[in-house]
Amino acid sequence: MTGTDARRAPVLPLRDVVVLPGTPMPLLVGRPASVGAVRAAGAGGLLLLVTQRRGDVVEPTADDLYDVGTLARIDEVIALPDGHVKVLLRGEERAGVGRLGPDPATGVLWAEAAPFVAHGADHPDVPALVRMLREAAEQLLKLDASAPAEMLARLDTAPTPGALGDLLAATLSLSLDERQQVLAESDLKARLELLLRAIQKELGFLEVQRKLRSRVDRDRERRAEDAWFAQGEGGAPAEPADDGRDDLAELAGRLAGKALPDTARDRAERELRRLGRMNPMSAEAAVVRAWIDWVLALPWTERSARTGSLHEASAVLDADHHGLNDVKERVLEHLAVDILAPEAHGPILCLVGPPGVGKTSLARSIARATGRPFARIALGGVRDEAEIRGHRRTYIGALPGRIVHAMRRAGAVDAVLLLDEVDKLASDLRGDPASALLEVLDPEQNATFSDHYLDLDYDLSHVLFVCTANRLDDIPLPLRDRLEILELTGYTEPEKREIASRYLVPRQRRESGLADDAVTFTPEALEHLLRRHTREAGVRALEREVARVCRKLARRQLEGTLDGPVEIDVAALEALLGPGRYDPRGAETDHAVGLVKGLSVGHAGGEVLDVEVAWLPGKGRLRTTGRPGEVLKESAEAGLTWLRSRAARLGLPVDLHEAHDLHIHYPGLPGGVEGPSAGIAMATAIASALLDLPVRRDVAMTGEITLRGRVLPVGGIKEKVLAAHRGGLRTVVLPKDNARDLRDIPSEIRAVLDIRLVSHMDEVLPIALVGGSNVISSAAPSAASGPGPDVLAVASDFVSPTVDAPADRVNSRGAAGCGGG
Repeated sequence: MTGTDARRAPVLPLRDVVVLPGTPMPLLVGRPASVGAVRAAGAGGLLLLVTQRRGDVVEPTADDLYDVGTLARIDEVIALPDGHVKVLLRGEERAGVGRLGPDPATGVLWAEAAPFVAHGADHPDVPALVRMLREAAEQLLKLDASAPAEMLARLDTAPTPGALGDLLAATLSLSLDERQQVLAESDLKARLELLLRAIQKELGFLEVQRKLRSRVDRDRERRAEDAWFAQGEGGAPAEPADDGRDDLAELAGRLAGKALPDTARDRAERELRRLGRMNPMSAEAAVVRAWIDWVLALPWTERSARTGSLHEASAVLDADHHGLNDVKERVLEHLAVDILAPEAHGPILCLVGPPGVGKTSLARSIARATGRPFARIALGGVRDEAEIRGHRRTYIGALPGRIVHAMRRAGAVDAVLLLDEVDKLASDLRGDPASALLEVLDPEQNATFSDHYLDLDYDLSHVLFVCTANRLDDIPLPLRDRLEILELTGYTEPEKREIASRYLVPRQRRESGLADDAVTFTPEALEHLLRRHTREAGVRALEREVARVCRKLARRQLEGTLDGPVEIDVAALEALLGPGRYDPRGAETDHAVGLVKGLSVGHAGGEVLDVEVAWLPGKGRLRTTGRPGEVLKESAEAGLTWLRSRAARLGLPVDLHEAHDLHIHYPGLPGGVEGPSAGIAMATAIASALLDLPVRRDVAMTGEITLRGRVLPVGGIKEKVLAAHRGGLRTVVLPKDNARDLRDIPSEIRAVLDIRLVSHMDEVLPIALVGGSNVISSAAPSAASGPGPDVLAVASDFVSPTVDAPADRVNSRGAAGCGGG
């Protein structure tokens, strides 16, 4: 404020604080008069901040306040629930406290903020004082670890000597009287000299403190070294360890009794000697101690008491899981090799399958069958590479990665480590965890795995790694190349019934607190659960339904309405759970034009998906809805192109598409379904719409189509066939080149399905369309007459006889183009 004019402003008395010009200050205001002063000024208004001479005065008067204060601008006001306010202020200029008195109505103190006249800015000593202040302040800030790091930059940007002095006064550890003296001093030269003396005084104090600390540290290190050497020679420490170092002897004893590789032992002993020379209260000592603890806690040479009997291991696997013969056979093969060659590197197994098929529980069974300890690492959503390889010790709060954590929990170098959900790893600016796993899962490299925190080579070659994933395609290709893939497809209905009776029902009885004979399920009730209440590849939803029944019975038992053991039949199941979610008739609907059932594999296993096609007047556009991906759209275009090339043979106008639009819809298409396997389903649906011929209600198909109508092989045959069986479909159309995959389908499923192997679309349409054999057979070229004898010979062992085949079926067993008749 300049000139001689005074302005009237509300006064905010301050206790134990002095606000200087140019300084932001948050304040919590609670006294009623002070809250009134803030509200009187309002956001953006001016307050006169005046410090009280004594902080214990509740209602200060003019005699209780200093004569010089600071005019401050209110940046923000926040009302608190208890009636207090939080206000953010910024000092603008000094002001004298003129006539002061309370407002009779509100009790708020008001005063005239008199102009504060400063002088001495042109004194010849001021530039030299400014330079000396800057140098002394820089020296002080470098010695004082508690000083803000940005203060050096702020000193260089101070616009005037007065602003520099105010900034230093707000930063230095000055008393309240000293800070008020700086505020009230009108002579700039005297103000700067006062600050220079305060900085020099603080520098002297810090220098004395540094010398004393250095002397104490040297004495402590000398005593620690004497104790160390005395202990190493078999003697006792020279004096009691009362300085926080009584655990050095314990660490030395643990290190002496720990079996470590030479490199790790040398490094640990060197770090232990460093720890003995450090101040035990320092941050670095805590870091070194934690590192030594990790080295001593890890298994370096400890091995488990592994089983040596294949018979016992096989019994454990059979007791824990029903089915899964391929996986069990592979585990027993590994165990046989492990018995014959104990030093062989452990394999990297990857169990791939939909949720609920038992991947995680199978990994636990592998550990139990082989007699190894087990540890699980959840990788879903991990996006930081340090989660795998650890943080370097230069970071605050550094820790080893999840691999080292798991090895510490397992306690043996030959443990079974489960890497759960490797297909759900993510990556961002913090690194790529999947790439960090490449060293872990490479048998040629993991003998020298290096965690960033340990900074030592750690041998993972004896670990049996088991990975799990829902989809193989979501695992990065370099990582997939290091894995031995074992696919776990869905269970058949007989397998699910067996799993429910042997595992799920007893477990849910136990977890619900029911006796072993309190509840039993009839085979018809379990079949009703499977067909009406669940439709999945695994058994997770089935177990949830069984748990619902057990919980309801547990409640009835406590209410006294449950008398004796209960046998759950279909009627009791409907009474407890209500009507089923799914139609038991499955595919038993009317034949429909333009509606085809395709087969796909998603995150939950095999699925039956509808493909709908509508042909309507338009301008020749092809429209796809239902969230299809680019691959599905391309398959639709390929199918349409093939049909246009067959228009003349099918008796259709060649220019039919020019005046009509084609709409392809995928109702209920899951987000995870995408891939080249729906081509023949879309081509069949388009042909059905164009020819106005309905598609058989019990037919499902999978395969990709080319522009010439050839049917290409696809993946996931077993999952898709099981999905068709779950959906109540009877005829499944598969590519001829997938005949080799029929070996994986259980014989009881092949016995009830009519599996057709085709190589061209001309073979698909007579199978799928009702009444279309006459139209299609005349249009089919002789070159596409069907699979040769070699393919039929391969497929004949696996394709089942027809069950209730419709009368208009054009292919009979052994006929060209059917492969399974």
